[in-house]
Amino acid sequence: MKLEHLKKFARIGAIAAVGLTAACGTGQPETVADPGRGSVVSSVPVADLAADEVRTRLQAAGIDAAQVRFGVSAQRVVYRTIGTHGEPTTAGQLVAFPRNERSDLGVVTWLHGTTVYRGDVASMKEQSTDRAVALLFATTGQAVSAPDYLGLGEGPGAHPYGHPEATVSAALDALRAAEEVASDQGRTFDERVRVSGFSQGGPAAMMFGRALQEGADPAFSLGGLAPIAGPFHLSTFEADAAADKIANASLYLAYFTTTWDRMYGLYDSPGQAFREPYAAQVDVLFDGDHKTQEIASALPPAAADVFTEQFLGQVRNPTGVLQERLRPLDTTCDWRPEVPVHVFHAAGDRDVGFAHAEHCRRQLAAQGAEQQLTDVGAVDHNGSVRAAVPQVALEFSR
Repeated sequence: MKLEHLKKFARIGAIAAVGLTAACGTGQPETVADPGRGSVVSSVPVADLAADEVRTRLQAAGIDAAQVRFGVSAQRVVYRTIGTHGEPTTAGQLVAFPRNERSDLGVVTWLHGTTVYRGDVASMKEQSTDRAVALLFATTGQAVSAPDYLGLGEGPGAHPYGHPEATVSAALDALRAAEEVASDQGRTFDERVRVSGFSQGGPAAMMFGRALQEGADPAFSLGGLAPIAGPFHLSTFEADAAADKIANASLYLAYFTTTWDRMYGLYDSPGQAFREPYAAQVDVLFDGDHKTQEIASALPPAAADVFTEQFLGQVRNPTGVLQERLRPLDTTCDWRPEVPVHVFHAAGDRDVGFAHAEHCRRQLAAQGAEQQLTDVGAVDHNGSVRAAVPQVALEFSR
């Protein structure tokens, strides 16, 4: 029997196991996973760029283009995966390849930051920073899988913001689908997957990296980890938002609150958490079809003006289901990767404080992991990814 057939049979068992784990992790009844997980539903070309065009795109995004080597082709890929209850669903991603002659490619998974509008993800928005990041990794000679997560891009339903199991399953199935696309082009993937992500994608990178290391798919292993500007202690991040200690506090907290209420039931009615007139608006504002600017203009910037004081107190001192669901997202760095971990953050970040990077580094160090923390300087939250990702690309391409 051929090696690829052996891998396929091993993978089917792994997919089923991961599907059941995801269902159990949400506290939902176990659901038999879709045996087609990670298979491609559709693939549409969205970019075919010469190296000079890649350079222009990176420069327009404010990203250093010194590492440009190859042209890049990219596709919007819809693939089969599972939802938060283990039920079959679909999700989208951007898959990018270098335009070179190499048949066996290194592979990078890129996990994006907080996104409220489904059209802002890399697979959909030509000028998005996340697409530029994918172009950067691909131009250095690596394949890129940049999942939209559930409920964004062409994925149905609402995005389960911060759901650990759904984050991992969507990324894992995206990687499988990217490999299928590569196979259709006569190319293969190195089994060692480099993983990076920004903001929400920072903890996501750590969770996905752990799943790869623990054998979530026998065809892949963990090859590198480089999270950027992640909220690695989500309890503190949300408490700081509730106390108006961070930039964009009301938007972050409202997105978190509406999403987690849908998933976990934080309140009986929006009026228990939100002041009027916002209680009547928030579910519509965060339906995935409203752009960030629309939401920001509809909500006052201060959380104290949007939420009831009682609810803000609960966020600052969580108990019950909220405390229980936050705990896994306070410990995404509390394990020992078998590869070096390079954490990037910016001292100038006012959305996610530098203390989160220090928290991650302490957890890694306590586990005996090889780790490094780099301060990319006096730039803001979005500036941190533009400053960090060329350094990540350089490390991953080695």
